[in-house]
Order: sequence, then structure tokens, then C-alpha cells
Amino acid sequence: MIIVLSIAVNENCSQLVRDSLFLSSRFFSGNLVHTLASTTCTPQFSPCGERSLTLNDPVFIALLIILVIALLVALYAVAVEPRRLKVTRLEIQSPRIPPGFDGKTILQFSDVHVGHFFSLKRLKRLASAINELKPDIVVFTGDLFDARTLKTESDPAASPILGEIRAPLGKFCVYGNHDFGYSRTKRCSGPLLTNGGFDMLINETRRIALPNGESITISGLDDYVRGRPDAKGTLSKLEEDSFNLLLLHEGDPSDGLAKYPVDLQLSGHSHNGQISLPIVGAIHRTALGKVYVGGIYSIRAALRGDRPYHLYVNRGVGTTTLPIRFGSVPEISLFTLRRGNASRLLNVK
Repeated sequence: MIIVLSIAVNENCSQLVRDSLFLSSRFFSGNLVHTLASTTCTPQFSPCGERSLTLNDPVFIALLIILVIALLVALYAVAVEPRRLKVTRLEIQSPRIPPGFDGKTILQFSDVHVGHFFSLKRLKRLASAINELKPDIVVFTGDLFDARTLKTESDPAASPILGEIRAPLGKFCVYGNHDFGYSRTKRCSGPLLTNGGFDMLINETRRIALPNGESITISGLDDYVRGRPDAKGTLSKLEEDSFNLLLLHEGDPSDGLAKYPVDLQLSGHSHNGQISLPIVGAIHRTALGKVYVGGIYSIRAALRGDRPYHLYVNRGVGTTTLPIRFGSVPEISLFTLRRGNASRLLNVK
């Protein structure tokens, strides 16, 4: 069966599908293929006189059905889901949001991992998808390139594409662990993002002001895996009566940041495990992405009173290690700011 599939793919399908089937058979069904091969080659009766599986045997048919389902699931996980893009719409409410910012939008994208499995052409399509939403502010929370090889640690051609992204109130970003190059010692992505019009925040805070003087703040901490984050020096200066947004690549450090007057932290890094199964959840949990792997969280709520520390962990756009996603559709997140009496973060259907 695998040989027939390979011949058909070589004659009629794209390189992507050929690679998908290869990875699918290797990743999901190696043992099952071996089992089926063994059953089709054995005689009807074993030397001991016990009956063996035949082509018409219900057990063999069941194994064959399982194999086909496994291949279809694997094909979807390699060739379909990683190329999807979902817009997750959320609403952040707070009495600290100035009236002039009510209705303004913040778009977050993260973990693009440009490289072997995410081309610059796809980055251009991503930029177009962002512009279609007409956000007021755009933030990128790290890992522009998939720096697993020297060849994929950076590409200056990304800057003009990033420059096409439009946001009237500014574009901001922080470093992720893959933004330090293949050697993990040099800041490769920062200059490219800066040339693309993004303001790289390394333990810094910016005030975003409207013409009428109303403002919010946006802070960015350096990467917790490869960088030199300075939470105390950066966040202790935030004003209590201001709406304060924090960008940080990893989500897990938020437990130690709840003592600062941050209203919303936006993170990425974990990819929601890339493979996430019902009940089980994320299959793979990386360093500093083990606790908060995807979605909405309220951090240390008992200590924050009427000012919750909201965290949103974006599933990211690209993949790393293996070009596989299942149950973890790539996303960009669109947050609408709402002035209100209560502080809360919620999904908008």
C-alpha cells in the first residue's frame, strides 16, 4: 500500500504532499505498517497449527482501517493544519483604559519561524492578512526565524515585508529564544524587525498617546531563555492608574510578575504544544512554556483584587522541530480595548 501511494504521489502530487506522506508514515504508522506486512506474508496456519491473519480476516481489515485513518490524520497534521490561519478575537475591559482608546485594537502575532517550512511568500500573505484587519497597534512576541541552522537564522528580505504591515499607533516587538541565531549568542532578528518599522523593546516602556493627551503604556522584557530580562527595573516604574500592556516571549515567568501593575501580558513561545489532543492537552511542553501553553489565563488572582493580571498565550503561526500541527491551528490575535467598570479578558465569538 505504501509503495502504491509513493508511486502515485511521485507522478501526480506536489513536493509538499510527497513530504507529508513520508513524514506521516514515519511519524504515525511505522509499527502498524510492519504489523500489516507481517500478517500479509504469513501463511494461513502457523507451524503450531494456529490460524494466522489473512486478507479477509476482520482483524486484518480493522488494522488496515486504522492505518488509513492514521495516514489521513498525519497528512492533515503535516500538509493542512500548519497552513491554516485563524483570527482569534478577544476583548479586554478595564476602567484604566482611557475613553479615547475605547474601541482601539491591538493585533498580536508570534512565532513565525521563517525557514524551511515557512517561506517569505507565506510571510507576505501573513502581512496582508494583518492589514485586512486594520489594527491600530501591532505587536510581535518573538521568534521571527527558525534558527535551527545557520541557513535559516535570518534573511534581510524579511524587512520589506514586515514594513508593509500598517498600524497607525505603532508596531512593537520583543526577542524570542530563536531570535538569537543558530549560535544562540547574537541578536539576529532585531535589526530586521527594526528595519521593518517595529520598535524593539528590550526592558523598555513606551507611552502610546493620542492627540488629546490620553495614553496607555506598552513594555517589553528581554527573552527569559537567551536574553537578560530586567523585570524590576522595567516594570517597577509603571504607574498604578495607567493601563499597562506587557510583551514577553515566554508565558511562564508571569507568576513572578503579578506584583507589578500590568493589566495584560501577551506571550507566545509554546505553540500550544503544536500537537494538542482532547483531554490530554499539549503533547510537548518546552522550557518556560510548560504551565501556560495557550489561551487566556488569570495570574495569581487572589493577590490582585479588582485588578486581575491577564495573560494571553498565542499559539503562533509557524512550526519548529517538525512541520506538524494538530489541534493547534496557527493564529493571530485581535484584542479590542473597552473601557468598563470591571477588568476582564474574554473571547468574542
